[in-house]
Amino acid sequence: MQGPSSQQATIQARLPFVAIFLILLAAYLIINLANFQFFPRSVRQELEKIGNSITNTTLRIPAERGRIYDRDGEPLAYNLVQYRLGISPAFVADADSLSAKLSEILNLSYFEIWRKATSENVWEFLAGPISAEQGQAIAALDDISLGLEEIPKRFYPQGELAAHVVGIVVDDGLRGALGVEGAFNDTLSGRVLDLAISKVPFDLPEDRPAEQRGQDIVLTLDRDVQFWVESELKNAVEQYNAFRGTVIVMDPRNGDVLALANYPSIDPNNFLEIADPNLRVNPAINETYEPGSLMQVLTVAGALEKGVITPFWTYNDTGYLEVGGRDIFNATYRSYGTTDLATILSNSLDVGAATIALQMGTSDFYSMMRAFGLGQATGVGLFAEERGELRLPGDSDWNESFLGLNSYGQSLKVTAMQMITAYAAIANDGIMRQPRIVRQIISEDGPEEARSSTIRRVVSAETAAILKDILIRVVGEGAPAAELSGYSIAGKPGTAKISTAVAFEEGRNAKILSFIGFLPADDPQAVVMVKLDRPDGDFGYQVAAPVFRRIVDRLVILLEIPGDSVRSRLAAAEADINRSSS
Repeated sequence: MQGPSSQQATIQARLPFVAIFLILLAAYLIINLANFQFFPRSVRQELEKIGNSITNTTLRIPAERGRIYDRDGEPLAYNLVQYRLGISPAFVADADSLSAKLSEILNLSYFEIWRKATSENVWEFLAGPISAEQGQAIAALDDISLGLEEIPKRFYPQGELAAHVVGIVVDDGLRGALGVEGAFNDTLSGRVLDLAISKVPFDLPEDRPAEQRGQDIVLTLDRDVQFWVESELKNAVEQYNAFRGTVIVMDPRNGDVLALANYPSIDPNNFLEIADPNLRVNPAINETYEPGSLMQVLTVAGALEKGVITPFWTYNDTGYLEVGGRDIFNATYRSYGTTDLATILSNSLDVGAATIALQMGTSDFYSMMRAFGLGQATGVGLFAEERGELRLPGDSDWNESFLGLNSYGQSLKVTAMQMITAYAAIANDGIMRQPRIVRQIISEDGPEEARSSTIRRVVSAETAAILKDILIRVVGEGAPAAELSGYSIAGKPGTAKISTAVAFEEGRNAKILSFIGFLPADDPQAVVMVKLDRPDGDFGYQVAAPVFRRIVDRLVILLEIPGDSVRSRLAAAEADINRSSS
């Protein structure tokens, strides 16, 4: 018997190696197949990503934004339902019929709709935004090829009314800007959801989680007061040919802002059409200015509080004073001789204010100005509030002349909100209340009151009472146009030159004219500030004071503030009852 050939022997010797190789190759393939099937790897992830991009999409669903109301529940901002419409051509059963129906509902070209309904794309955008009525009509077609995506639409039913207070929303209604919309964006916006949904056909979730919805906000604004103030402000700007104007009404007892108006205003429903970007800011809190002679009241208040002067203090006014190398003159370039506090304020004497500041000294003067809130944001609750500018001794850009200049409102910057808050502290017996624009926040658990809070006592009740008496006299002697029959008015007109970085502007309109007053003077229930930028006229008592009177003439009716004689009779009757009961 012959043994195997050498070739067969070689093959038999190699067979184990071939078998081992095939076994290893099979094992490798099995392992990789299992790895691809059961474990995430880059190839599998990429294939899944491609597949998902064709059949799925991520839909960002914004929360239903909270509503905004005035103090009486009148809506100032709420949401409208609008939709975007898309179509999945692969699921269209009858393109001709569907195109005809959609063309009638949407008032769009039949051919354009038909072209998209018969395209080879997986998904086509058809129209948007479309109204809720159109969306309902499309939903009634019950066609699986159509997809309606709800999109947010913020609506402001009052139009321009209180626009700078309420604010606007941008980024498809996801982010608030300006006013309360911006300052309380997190409260109003709720929680955004990102959902993976099928777009073959397009599939929307039917319900949103209740906890996703934003919270409602109730403002301190009174819509009727706001309307009246805006009407009078518009008339004033037009009457005096002013560049713009601002009016604020505040309750000094709790800091509630009852009205805040700027003119020109904006319509937040069409804010994208506003050509002038300056109109998108709120001058009452976003812009600063030199307040001029309004500051003299704070200087007098600080000196009285520090005991530097008394109510009977006088000085000899020569019409000129030098402070820190800076010459100071009265605005009229007149001297007034022996002069008391009321005369300083009635005639807006810069020399008198600077004289008082010199007697106070830098430490007392600037500590009192800080106590009145200058150089600090008020925290009223509006978007991007400025804090103003009050340079202090020790700052690199402060010099000794600033003591005199600051005493009558130059070389410092304030906001209108800062000034009315300071005057409100005097009206409220020396106690500064936190100004606020939000009254309540309403969540699923019910309304939560935004507590009225006290910032600090700025001056004593005795100092505040002295100032009230002086400011009543100031109105009678220096601004009789602000007087209102039957009511005691305390107030101060203000005149401020508009300055640039290097000098004062020139020209007839290079001024800011203002008036701040409160009533009834013995029991203040409302403080009103009128500010007109670049109006015709030279002094605040000529221009701003009459506007103040026209505003408060109606304001006392809207706020149901009784006149002096009525309050006197009521007080006498109450005293009689107390005596009889005791």
